[in-house]
Amino acid sequence: MSILVVGLSHRSTPVALLERVVPAPELLDKLLADAVACQHIAAAAVLSTCNRIEVYAEVERFHGGVEELAELLARHADLSAADLTPHMYVRYEDGAVSHLFSVVCGLDSMVVGETQILGQVKAALRSAQDAETIGSTLNTVFQHALRVGKRAQTETDLGRAGRSVVTAALDQAAQVLADLSRRRALVVGAGSMAALAATTLYRDYDARVVVANRTPERAHRLAGNVAGQAVGMGEIAAELAAADIVVSCTGAVGTVLPADALRAALAERPGRPLVVCDLAMPRDVEPAVADLPGVTLVDLAGLAGTQAGAGSPVDVDAVRAIVAAEVAEFVTNRRATAVTPTVVALRSMAADVVESELRRLALRMPDLDDTARSEVAWAVRRVVDKLLHVPTIRVKELAERTVETSYTEALRELFALDSAAVEAFTSAEPVEPAEVAEIPTSAEAATPAASAGTTASAGTTASQDEEGTP
Repeated sequence: MSILVVGLSHRSTPVALLERVVPAPELLDKLLADAVACQHIAAAAVLSTCNRIEVYAEVERFHGGVEELAELLARHADLSAADLTPHMYVRYEDGAVSHLFSVVCGLDSMVVGETQILGQVKAALRSAQDAETIGSTLNTVFQHALRVGKRAQTETDLGRAGRSVVTAALDQAAQVLADLSRRRALVVGAGSMAALAATTLYRDYDARVVVANRTPERAHRLAGNVAGQAVGMGEIAAELAAADIVVSCTGAVGTVLPADALRAALAERPGRPLVVCDLAMPRDVEPAVADLPGVTLVDLAGLAGTQAGAGSPVDVDAVRAIVAAEVAEFVTNRRATAVTPTVVALRSMAADVVESELRRLALRMPDLDDTARSEVAWAVRRVVDKLLHVPTIRVKELAERTVETSYTEALRELFALDSAAVEAFTSAEPVEPAEVAEIPTSAEAATPAASAGTTASAGTTASQDEEGTP
């Protein structure tokens, strides 16, 4: 099986289109089930965030897999494949591994080096395991990716500044309001992104935080963590009139903050500027809000355009070096592992031949004493071991340096190995994902787009929490 990634992100796709493609959290299981139901897809995992949707798959055929995934994403978004393929990027085999490792390290994020993506990748793996759509190959690459992400965090300073989409949005808000200290902030939503926003406002700016959420218990829990106040969604109008900054990041389908609500709030606060940060996907705030006098709208499209938080060049280079080394190690190990079932099958066949000949010898020479019989058996087995030792070691070494298929196929053909026998030695049960600290999620972005129809090569180019957390 080969690894394939088909995805769209804010780098390759207009936000207006992307928000139609990123599925609601409750639809992720359906997307996973539909993916593995495709003819050429044996296993799948979905990384879905507020500005990224990527399907990782184990496929039998590259072109068949690309076509099926493109059609699947289009169908789930109620669009045609022609609408999406110009914005899709495709990664295959080693390129797919490199892409995931870069993503988990934050190199592919809107805010380079943000650490929330590590938790999102872990959540994607967990969802696929729970849905039983993960295969041994995908499980292995996701497990390795989590270790790479942790290594990037512990060995470099790329993510230590705590940059995220939230901090980038608040930086823009601070430019408008001059200072966010002691400001009144309304946070709409109570998921991970909302929690990050509320915590940052309280911790860094000593802001007076009000949390509005459709689930009162969650609103009270978050408000309690930031010494704030919880209100129901029906009380938002009054809070809009009092707030200096609004951060909205829910999972609602449709507008949460319409222009009329903001217009009415402005009438009660003449002369006071208001910054509205819409960090939801799909968007919470009606775009017409940007045209209201006295209102500054900060949204994902604007943040993507600024390429916020480019990260230290030294740290970026250090993480890229880590990714390159880890990709090389993963590919080497994978090639060696791919040869192992063939080698085991070969040795098993040789052992069967030896035992068959020893039984034949026993029938032809029944008077042979036990000592002689033992010596003959030992000699035959030793001869076979010596004959097979160098070829099996050599084929592993060759497989680590180049594509393994030609060597494994050569062994199978030369020794007439039964394909079913080789498959019998190929098994791996998915294991639980490596422990990664739960980190509030944030938005991130993918690498430059490539058409889904791009010819495959090794270098070809999370789900949302409740309340729409990216």
